[in-house]
Amino acid sequence: MYATQAQAPVPSGVIAGSVRRARAAHEGEQDEMSGRRAIDGGVVGTPTRPPAGRGEQPDAKPTVLVIDDDPSVRTAVGDLLRSLGLNSQLFASVSQFLESDPPDGPVCLVLDVRLPGRSGLDFQRELPAANRDFPIIFITGHGDIPMSVQAMKRGAIDFLTKPFRDQDLLDAIHLGLARDRARRKKDRALAGLRERYGSLSPRERGVMIQVANGRLSKQIAGDIGISEATVKVHRHNVMHKMGARSFGELSRMAAELELPSKDVCPPIARRASREGDKELRAQSGDPVLAERQVKFRNGQTSG
Repeated sequence: MYATQAQAPVPSGVIAGSVRRARAAHEGEQDEMSGRRAIDGGVVGTPTRPPAGRGEQPDAKPTVLVIDDDPSVRTAVGDLLRSLGLNSQLFASVSQFLESDPPDGPVCLVLDVRLPGRSGLDFQRELPAANRDFPIIFITGHGDIPMSVQAMKRGAIDFLTKPFRDQDLLDAIHLGLARDRARRKKDRALAGLRERYGSLSPRERGVMIQVANGRLSKQIAGDIGISEATVKVHRHNVMHKMGARSFGELSRMAAELELPSKDVCPPIARRASREGDKELRAQSGDPVLAERQVKFRNGQTSG
């Protein structure tokens, strides 16, 4: 249980001190994840990237969640955040927090270590399973080194001991919000990538996997039993639908989608290819010529 009487009260000046300096830092915050992708070699055209959907909309206003059973701490932190124009939601317990709806925008969680019923450290372990994997800033009046090490190993932003400086808390909050903003941006990009991949036909998906793994058109044609010209049509469609401007970018997309990087040739196609190789060898009376024909068929040589 949380021993309220053992905690030192948090002076109002500790929380409400350098608001002006913190506001300037808040207003000057930049999105460290901005930038554009470098385009490497292998450009095959300039396909039009699919238009931005709902997932591309800017984030809603950030929210700081505070779970602490000490009313004075909740009030002081809430007043500080309000003075900076930050949304906040204040909770006295984990159960009260779980009954609420998660905010729409970037989030970080200011969490007391000792809480009635369920400790903050226990709740940190349970958050990913509850699909609420927020950046966490721990605050406590009873912290020790093993406890802080445990929290940081599990990904906590910071571990602050009461009474703490308001600037230390604000720095940790800005870092947590920036990290969650970056995570949300990455999740949106991955969702858009999956949507574009889902628009491919089964044959186009197979061609994409093989192109991303460096297979040549004539190799792919031999693997799946279609003409090289047809492979090139599928490849063009894949580049256009995925919005890839180069083979390198298509390979990065395949990696982000965790598409197979090995054994990309379907078993039936491999069997057909092997049977064709045997037939070529059997039809030729010259073993050297037959082997050269097999290599040419599999795209291993140019002549």
